[in-house]
Amino acid sequence: MAKILVLGAGMVGSEMARDLGLRHQVLCADRSPAALATLAGAEGVSTQELDCQDSAALLTVAKKQDLVVCAVPGFLGFATLQTLLQAGKPIADISFFPEEALDLHEQALAADVAVVTDLGVAPGLDNLILGWHDAQMTVSRFECLVGGLPEARIWPWLYKAPFSPMDVVEEYLRPARLMEQGKVVIKEALSEPSFVEFAGVGTLEAFNTDGLRSLLRTMAHIPDMAERTLRYPGHRDMALALRESGFLDDTPLGKGEHAFIPREVTSKMLFREWKLEPGEAELTVMRVTVEGEEGGQQIRHIWDLDDRTDQATGTSSMARTTGYTCTGMVEAMLAGKWTRPGISPGEIVGREPGLFAFVREHLAAREVTLKHRVENL
Repeated sequence: MAKILVLGAGMVGSEMARDLGLRHQVLCADRSPAALATLAGAEGVSTQELDCQDSAALLTVAKKQDLVVCAVPGFLGFATLQTLLQAGKPIADISFFPEEALDLHEQALAADVAVVTDLGVAPGLDNLILGWHDAQMTVSRFECLVGGLPEARIWPWLYKAPFSPMDVVEEYLRPARLMEQGKVVIKEALSEPSFVEFAGVGTLEAFNTDGLRSLLRTMAHIPDMAERTLRYPGHRDMALALRESGFLDDTPLGKGEHAFIPREVTSKMLFREWKLEPGEAELTVMRVTVEGEEGGQQIRHIWDLDDRTDQATGTSSMARTTGYTCTGMVEAMLAGKWTRPGISPGEIVGREPGLFAFVREHLAAREVTLKHRVENL
């Protein structure tokens, strides 16, 4: 039984604490008493109020643990990880921060700390899949289609956000970086829409977003790579209209005390419109395609994920798919299956023999199932 610190008691952090608490001694820390209160009575879990921006307090707590799981909001993620390196403990991180985690690689090496970053569903699980294939074949193309959606398609937005609407808005604004014919290309977010069929879900619309992250550096030998977000048809058109009409601008309007930033006002309104209601069913759908030469043949591997809200516990699919990928990696690290110092995203970890299979079995035990099929090209 290990001592584990989980930083963040949000939707995903709290579920990771519950899962790990069934086997370990877990301390979940958050600055919100209300968030921590949701863990009352959880087996193996104690809680503590903590502001991660208080570096001294954070290090005092972290140094007493065997491993730290970081699930703080994206805007805090990079600085929190940088502080945690000083504690000298292994780290599993799902904080989706805009900075480059690999920029901390030398610092992590110097501290002799093993850190696995971007450990969610995407980025995360898709990276593990790519790393596993990259160790066995010459990959020529990688594509990840992924989205979190409500099961009910409610007009006008046809969407509810399983995480912060502010983060979704950022996804619709930040230019998308893709790899095409061996070169990094920049395209507008929401660009190049296409329709894709998913069994059990129906027709979804895919469009470009900036999700490749570390893959652009670690997998630069793969000539074609893209991540595209999935939504119900019709949502993209409205998001594009908001953006092109200035509702997502950061330039203030008005003067003096009446000045306001359109993006902030829009985000507040969308928070109301996009908020998942208690008990509202949602789903996470992902399709990962890896093509290349394997065993002298041109092969296409396709991995499909379709996970739904756990009706018995009320646990959202996004918390399940994101959180259990991370807790699977935590168990692998505690078992000594990954101890390499430095910053390692999922595609590097996935190359380690048996590690992707370990995480996949961990997910399957929690009824998060990947379906795999192979096609000859």
